[in-house]
Amino acid sequence: MAKTFTKIGKEITIAVKQGGPDVTGNPRLRSLIATARSENMPKENIERAIKRASEKDQADYKEVVLEGRAPHGVAVLVECTTDNNNRTVANVRSYFTKFGGSLGTSGSVEYMFDRKCFFRMKSSNPVDMEELELELIDYGVDEVFEEYDEEKDEKVICVYGEFTAYNNIQKFIEDNGYELVSAEFTRLPNCELKECSEEERAGIDKLLEKLEEDEDVQNVYHTMKE
Repeated sequence: MAKTFTKIGKEITIAVKQGGPDVTGNPRLRSLIATARSENMPKENIERAIKRASEKDQADYKEVVLEGRAPHGVAVLVECTTDNNNRTVANVRSYFTKFGGSLGTSGSVEYMFDRKCFFRMKSSNPVDMEELELELIDYGVDEVFEEYDEEKDEKVICVYGEFTAYNNIQKFIEDNGYELVSAEFTRLPNCELKECSEEERAGIDKLLEKLEEDEDVQNVYHTMKE
């Protein structure tokens, strides 16, 4: 949970630096606040993150994408948010090296992933999913489906869309009376996934876990078949 809060806090910092602290005029910040609430991030933590991001002496975080190969040819893409690029690159390279992989050059594996936006939302009224999907196609949406949230005992509507469609989809959600639960950017493999034995998987998992533990790492994506 602490890792999740840190991740959201950094994203809030970037959103405030780019669009200001006023949620009315900053749709990215609005969606991050919704995401923070869905992750049970305390209100005071959210407010503190926004206030801290508005201060002049707050460190500027930059988003960095690092690419490499885990053992057995599995592609790995690492999204980072950092205030010290040299530190982050050195740490990520050391993890790849330690677990038998290698850090690659820019563009070496990124083409194997499609960047998408992903929204989760709720409606207080019944929703015709086919009709909703047809309506959202013009907004850059690829897929719409329902999932059951066992923890909260409720149905949630999930929406995948093109990366560039983020603002349009968020506006549709807000303008049509849906409750935005969470919003994020994600990457989906667009290639054939790598089959790995249980032993191979165990070694690769150690690398993925080490990457995810690093405080500069926001997301880790790979091409190993689940």
